[in-house]
Amino acid sequence: MHAALTTASPQDWVRQAVARIEADFQRSADTHLIALSLPGFAGIDLYLKDESSHPTGSLKHRLARSLFLYALCNGWLHEGSTVVESSSGSTAVSEAYFARLLGLPFVAVMPATVSTEKIRAIEFQGGRCHLVQDPTQIYVESQRLARELDGHYMDQFTYAERATDWRSNNNIAESIFEQMKKEAHPVPRWIVCSAGTGGTLATMGRFVRYSRHATLVCGADAERSVFYEHYLSRDPALRIEQGSRIEGIGRPRVEASFLPSVIDAMVKLPDVWSLAATLALSEHLGRPVGPSTGTNLLAALACAQQMLERGEQGSVVTLLCDSGERYRHSYHDASWRQAQGLACEAEAQAMTRLLLQGQWPQALLEGWGLAGALSRP
Repeated sequence: MHAALTTASPQDWVRQAVARIEADFQRSADTHLIALSLPGFAGIDLYLKDESSHPTGSLKHRLARSLFLYALCNGWLHEGSTVVESSSGSTAVSEAYFARLLGLPFVAVMPATVSTEKIRAIEFQGGRCHLVQDPTQIYVESQRLARELDGHYMDQFTYAERATDWRSNNNIAESIFEQMKKEAHPVPRWIVCSAGTGGTLATMGRFVRYSRHATLVCGADAERSVFYEHYLSRDPALRIEQGSRIEGIGRPRVEASFLPSVIDAMVKLPDVWSLAATLALSEHLGRPVGPSTGTNLLAALACAQQMLERGEQGSVVTLLCDSGERYRHSYHDASWRQAQGLACEAEAQAMTRLLLQGQWPQALLEGWGLAGALSRP
């Protein structure tokens, strides 16, 4: 347990809360950048930014830290505040960590389909899980709970792109470029990232422009999500009734933190191929990765393929968002995949051939969508 913050005044409590979060950050090392061998893509260097090594095991640790600092400095959190968040799991795990750091109660509002491993991780951090059957209702239910508990709804989907300091402060984009400095191609031709809130994509796109790098930013989207269609149409009213089957990414509505104007291209991937890529990459690395990493890998390979077709050499960077250990009883379980209509054993074998030989599965080429700088004539 962390020692309680002193309460001489509300201002003192906020100052101590910010100091505690900054001290926690100072104790943490940066995440690794893994060079991935791709025999099927000669001349292209692919890197995975391994966000699973954060204290809470995912990319969302960065976001949670930023959201807490943003809320504190805006005067939205005070001693005893109940923090409420709508999440598909990973953000809630990370926010529960920071809430416990500050001695604040935390409630995660999540779809009932979220993995049991994530529920346990939230509870391990001292949080409470509030499950809803309809994933499109997590926003309304979060707002209701925050009012009922006289708490604060963190609302990652609105504030992700605002809370992150995209110019510097060791954001993920700055970290990538710093770690790439001594590589053969230090300035990536492409940076690829899937969208959950859209905040990480916004950080990537803004930092690239601010730093004047000759890098393109590609967004990856899941099958049951509106981000790709919004990128094409710019229609903010897009809605679908189903939640994403790739936990952590894809949304049934356009989120405020998703900024298509800072993205150069997008790829929409069929879920079965995202899972096939997840399994193939896990085998390739010798350790399991989460399903959104499979989505990222497919979009990164689309970027690498365009480079090959243009006779270009260079580097592509994408994210390893979290460990597959959180999905042992779901995405990494064959019987679960079968029950969800996501059996992908044949597709996983095809993905292995793609990684090793550069042989693209025709069904994947016919099933995905490419937009922006990746569009085919």
